[in-house]
Amino acid sequence: MVMTLLVIAAILFLALQFQDKYGIPSPLTLIGLSFLAHYLFSGTPVLTGDAEHFAALVLLLLPILLIADTLELTIADLKEHGLSLFYLAVIAVALSVVVAIFTADSLFGQYNLSIAAVIVLFAMVLATDPVSVVSIFSNFELPHRLKILAEGESLFNDATALIVFVFIGLYALEGGEITLGYVSEISLIVVFGSALLGVAIGYIGLLIMKTTTNRTAELMIVILAGYGGFELAEYFYLLLNMFGAHSHLHLSGILTCIFATLTLHHVMSQSIKSDEEDLADEEAALQLESKRANSSESVISSIFDRIKATVEERDRHLRTKEDIQLLAIVANTVLFFAMAEVINLEILLKYKTEIIMMFIATTIIRGLMMAKFAIITNQTTKMTNVNFRWWGVLTFAGIKGGLSIVMLMMIPQNFEHIELFTAVVVGVIMLSTFIYSGILLLIIGKNAEIFRQEKEAEGHDH
Repeated sequence: MVMTLLVIAAILFLALQFQDKYGIPSPLTLIGLSFLAHYLFSGTPVLTGDAEHFAALVLLLLPILLIADTLELTIADLKEHGLSLFYLAVIAVALSVVVAIFTADSLFGQYNLSIAAVIVLFAMVLATDPVSVVSIFSNFELPHRLKILAEGESLFNDATALIVFVFIGLYALEGGEITLGYVSEISLIVVFGSALLGVAIGYIGLLIMKTTTNRTAELMIVILAGYGGFELAEYFYLLLNMFGAHSHLHLSGILTCIFATLTLHHVMSQSIKSDEEDLADEEAALQLESKRANSSESVISSIFDRIKATVEERDRHLRTKEDIQLLAIVANTVLFFAMAEVINLEILLKYKTEIIMMFIATTIIRGLMMAKFAIITNQTTKMTNVNFRWWGVLTFAGIKGGLSIVMLMMIPQNFEHIELFTAVVVGVIMLSTFIYSGILLLIIGKNAEIFRQEKEAEGHDH
């Protein structure tokens, strides 16, 4: 295990060096180096070894990735771009699934997939990876509004895709009847139930946070809130059964984790803002007192103490966020390292045609959804206008990630098309990581100066 730790640390170091010095997104380097390390070990599994254990590892690390990404959002951003994010993360996913149902025969006609199987398959390849998007964006100066649209869509898109997968796809695959009433009811229950549960857990975390000034303890509270929300949502039916409800209701762990973290982050951000205002007031009072001819040493000492306390509290909150980001980077490295162990190249080659067809189809569908979004935004003042450059960024920000593997492991292993689905999902993840990332770099790099000017103009507008 020590050797595994050394290899993972070395891979992360090299990936960050390549990103900082050459602008190569860390996910690309992480995957490449992870494959290289795996084969240098003669293909011997050192972390997971099979898809089932890899899925368990993803579930273990997914909340910390969600927490880190949620800490980049603010309530103000959600208020300003809520309508846009709702379209991108909900409407666009739903429309994509509908398009998939009508086009599946032309892609997989020889397999005679049922509507339920089509929904399950496409829900897995519609889930995106916010970590990769954030990693690429960190290398460039981009307009804040564009970053919020792309990163926010990646974050909430996962929740929508998982809801479609579990409560519609798997439900129908196991014999459940899909009706408009069922879809509407379960969607409202899961979304609003998860959001309310997340907010409640967030406020509980805030109450606990008031009992400590220890930075490490504060970090643990953020982690407990995120992971606690994620786990409690997945086993929400147990809580209901304790009160005699006899229910099998699951909520969305992803959404609950997001809302719990968002609640904590909002109050912490407000606290930082208040601290900065207090700091300015204290500094002004200190300057005023120092100019007085008969200034009091005790008054000055008291002001210094208040300034010190304010700075320490502000820095504690900011360093907690930095610690979460560090944990997320390490978690992402572990995931990519483990992914190299579970990918079976023989199966990928066996279904290479299906993989390429699915990759092209999902790319076209996503491009059309983003084009429709751009048309809508240019016809209303309630949404941020999306130009052609932004359309390109939003289209190729749809990089796939580990959540797709988790969903894959939730499919019954006796399902007749499990091998096909495994190959397609893993293959699309690999293709999207390398091809989408490369195209994103080209688009952003070619328009870097224009994006920088848009960012400056955006600052002047505010």
